Amino acid sequence: MLSLHTNAAALSAQSSISKTQQSLSTSMTRLSTGYRINSAMDDAAGLQIATRLKAQTSGMAMAMRNTQNATSMIQTADGALGESVNILVRMKDLATQAADGSSTADDRAAMQAEFDTLTNELSNVLGNTSFAGAKLMSKQANASDVSAALLAKSVDATAVGSSTGTGTLNKANTATSALATAQSNYDAGPTDALATALTTAAKSSADANKANAVAVAKSAASTAYHALAEKSAAAAPGTGDGKFAANLQFQIGASTTETMSFDLSSQLGAMQVAIKGSTANFNTFGAAASTVGTELTAAGGASAAIDKLQTAIDSVGTARSALGAAGNRLDHVATNLANVSTNTQGAAGRIMDTDFATESSNMTASQMLLQAGTAMLKQSNSMSSMVMSLLQ
Repeated sequence: MLSLHTNAAALSAQSSISKTQQSLSTSMTRLSTGYRINSAMDDAAGLQIATRLKAQTSGMAMAMRNTQNATSMIQTADGALGESVNILVRMKDLATQAADGSSTADDRAAMQAEFDTLTNELSNVLGNTSFAGAKLMSKQANASDVSAALLAKSVDATAVGSSTGTGTLNKANTATSALATAQSNYDAGPTDALATALTTAAKSSADANKANAVAVAKSAASTAYHALAEKSAAAAPGTGDGKFAANLQFQIGASTTETMSFDLSSQLGAMQVAIKGSTANFNTFGAAASTVGTELTAAGGASAAIDKLQTAIDSVGTARSALGAAGNRLDHVATNLANVSTNTQGAAGRIMDTDFATESSNMTASQMLLQAGTAMLKQSNSMSSMVMSLLQ
């Protein structure tokens, strides 16, 4: 029907052009952003599914970092325990050597000195090994630890500051006075006897002052030891303990239920008891003791220490075994998380990502349709001129 007021062909062409423009705009948006879904109107159901997949993927990425951090912490503790085994093996060697009848008292004293030094390092390794600023295997001092530290502090302070003439300082002062007297006599009239007296007094003074220096150093060490013990014991219950002294909960997944429980407290406690039983100066809070041990110098002590140290070595091995098992599980967790994350990201990508080949074809088709629609609109607009030919 020819009509001046209503041009049905033009209206149809305009409607077609509008739809084509909308399709072209969608294709260009998808190609420019790389996403198939740019608003909820593009695919409401798909967007809801993709959102859940994205949340899961993001959570698993964080869980993978958690497992890697947990593995690093476990490896740190395992390395410390490995070095502890090396120390204990050396201490056992010293005990075995000291137990032999060919060793003299001086030999055993020298071995005991090394034994005590190794004990202090054992306390340091187990009491101060940390990860991210948090101690791992320490245990805060108890009343017994504080009492032992106080006794050591008192004994060493008495040795330095004794007023009875038996203290180290007084011995040093006596020797120094003897040296001054011998020097004065020698200057007045040197003889062989005076020279011998001078030499003897000088040696006595040197030995006494050396002993004094040792006593002062021991006193300072025992004071520091006692201060650390008191500070540790005064901490709120549990705050002075390392992370492995209680059950640990690792978050190994993106949901609440995906956790891993790891409890090393029983193995760690048994290990600390066994080590303390093999060397009395060991402590669980990481301070170096100043007292001299008697494990190798006491009668029959070295022989008994051999079995005690073997028990301590076995207990460390048990703790390391538990750490290794937990580390292996975390490795499997990380591998599984990587697999799940890869497939989840793939699923989300299939929903959200633009298929550039398909969308490029759609855009080209829309462009051609737009050109054709514009041409037809021009033709439909010229149909009104036919009305005038009928009126002439």
